[in-house]
Amino acid sequence: MNTALLLIDIQKDYFENGKSQLFEAEKAVVHASKLLELFRKEGLPVIHVQHINKIEGATFFVPDTEGVQIHPSVNPNQEEPIIIKNAPNSFHNTELKETLDKYQIEHLIICGMMTHMCIDTTVRAAKDYGYKVTLIQDACATKSLMGSEGVIDARIVHNTFIAALNGIFADIINMDN
Repeated sequence: MNTALLLIDIQKDYFENGKSQLFEAEKAVVHASKLLELFRKEGLPVIHVQHINKIEGATFFVPDTEGVQIHPSVNPNQEEPIIIKNAPNSFHNTELKETLDKYQIEHLIICGMMTHMCIDTTVRAAKDYGYKVTLIQDACATKSLMGSEGVIDARIVHNTFIAALNGIFADIINMDN
């Protein structure tokens, strides 16, 4: 089964001093960089997804800012495609499907940011397209959210979305295991 690594939105705005810092983003990028190193060593395809926010009044991932740049720990090399997206779903109005078809990919190893938004949406879309998906949960990060009864802690947000994807949409694993 042809496998590719899909690194989603691991961009500077999600880290310390960024415009939308996530909980444990540094921990997640350490795991993502280990995955990237492994895929490169094995000569397996790696695809980076970069979100550029085109919504008027956007507060992060603004075009031509430092925050929109991919984190240096997972910088793409010249052979690795970068898929630019403007929505949570990495397949929506992008060349991702065509790129995966070019490599004849059947299995996606996915990690990145944010668990509750772009990771969730892309994993579900990948399943709809017929890909086998493995999600590396400790190479993903998210943030606390405001719910109807107050703030929902980032750990609960992350674990809830991971649990919702587990089994039906993706196999969930940890880098630490």
